[in-house]
Amino acid sequence: MELPVLYEDADVVAVAKPAGIATHPDGRSSAPTAEDWFKEKYPGVKLERPYAHRLDRDTSGVLAFAKSAPAHEFLRKAFTGRAVRKTYLAFVYGVPKERKGTIDFDIGRSRKDFRLRSAQPKARGRLRAAVTRYEVVADDGAYALLRVEPETGRTHQIRVHLKAIHHPVVGDPLYAPERPPALGAERLALHAYALDLPLPSGGQARILAPVPADLAPALAHFPSARGRFSETAEGHLLQL
Repeated sequence: MELPVLYEDADVVAVAKPAGIATHPDGRSSAPTAEDWFKEKYPGVKLERPYAHRLDRDTSGVLAFAKSAPAHEFLRKAFTGRAVRKTYLAFVYGVPKERKGTIDFDIGRSRKDFRLRSAQPKARGRLRAAVTRYEVVADDGAYALLRVEPETGRTHQIRVHLKAIHHPVVGDPLYAPERPPALGAERLALHAYALDLPLPSGGQARILAPVPADLAPALAHFPSARGRFSETAEGHLLQL
């Protein structure tokens, strides 16, 4: 397995993780993971968990790893301290009434399915604060493309919050299993587009991941949005 490197310095490497590959082993599957790729590529890095954050298996986009223990601690504090800005593209069913909004619902575990999280008041277990900001980039009346910025990093946060406002992500097998496939997307239509990351060496990097080929038909469905995307010679997307 080879993952495209989007950014690298002495402390950090960021890759474009495709959908279908887990960030790290889960003990249930023997399929290669992004962590396996990192440990094979950088055998000299002796970190049990080198990833700085996680993406769901079915979510594509920017994934960052630390190349040393001090770099990992720096990035851990940056993520938990909300010093990292994360931008996702989400293709959703329906169109939110508010073109911009903030979803501020605590997240716990679903009472119906142990695999799921829930933003309902009667969710099981500890309810953890979660905040997600979104903006409608384009819509056709039936579907919309959202730019989403989670301020916190709860498991399945974007998927749970968008379901809570009745606009789940297209192709979500967990949070919209009854919805039909749409927009030519044959998987979860969620992409981690950009990571604004403080660097251990100082300064900041804006790391951008191209919209992958399996979401290209969904993006093409919104001609007005396509003009807000372009690619550099290196294949990185420019600012939305």
